Amino acid sequence: QVQFVESGGGLVQPGGSLTLSCAASGSISRVYDVAWHRQAPGKQRTLIAWLNRDGRTTCVDSVKGRFTISRDNAKNTVYLQMNSLKPEDTAVYYCNNIFGTFHWGQGTQVTVSS
Repeated sequence: QVQFVESGGGLVQPGGSLTLSCAASGSISRVYDVAWHRQAPGKQRTLIAWLNRDGRTTCVDSVKGRFTISRDNAKNTVYLQMNSLKPEDTAVYYCNNIFGTFHWGQGTQVTVSS
């Protein structure tokens, strides 16, 4: 069973950038569609970006062109580069597979505010 520990969140001004990291306890290469999800205040957790073992990445429309997901199998780590951040990106960010079938980590809080 793979477990995830997310980090890298914080407070950033609109238009700023952050890079989130997700360290996996097991081999990240076993996770076919590694993904980032987020949960905004008062809302359900939603899938925002994923990357499969073939290297193909997909982002939902709300973050397309601003967020980039990547993985380093040797380091068992998944990254989320976030640029041009908006207040509506404020959320707790989690990694998992695309279906969220692994145990959820604590997440990392991202707050976009001036």
